[in-house]
Amino acid sequence: MQTIYLAGGCFWGMQKFLDQFDGVAETEVGYANGPDKAPSYEDVCNDSGHAETVRIVYDEEKMTLEQLLAYYFMVIDPLSVNRQGHDEGIQYRTGVYYTDENQLPAIRAAFAREQEKAGAPLAVALEPLKNFFSAEEYHQKYLDKNPGGYCHIPRSYLTMNADKSGAQG
Repeated sequence: MQTIYLAGGCFWGMQKFLDQFDGVAETEVGYANGPDKAPSYEDVCNDSGHAETVRIVYDEEKMTLEQLLAYYFMVIDPLSVNRQGHDEGIQYRTGVYYTDENQLPAIRAAFAREQEKAGAPLAVALEPLKNFFSAEEYHQKYLDKNPGGYCHIPRSYLTMNADKSGAQG
């Protein structure tokens, strides 16, 4: 099992989107790469400096990091700064945060591929994980508990697990 941390705007939708794929063993929403003090959701909304982030534990034998990142880039605007959909603010910035430097070649390859597609430098941070604080329980699996909740990811993408061929590493 491997772990990667992805900030992709509102963590509710990103968690729901990633949970549907074979190979994703576990997800947890939280706050990453801000000050070394556990924030509350209110702190994060008031510019604590943390990014809404999903911790993903994945099985490399079922899903490669390249495939996981292809799915990630499918549902973010990689050129947008501090904004995804209608959500705006520093907590909605995008980023790939790693804890294992062996993941860097796959991450860099995904970034190069996406930058070529975009035709411009990406606004997605690529950084080692500085910290991660679990979000409050009511945020975990939020869109499962509140199916009408807002999400910048199109609803059709939240149930696309029947077609796993869409993302290629």
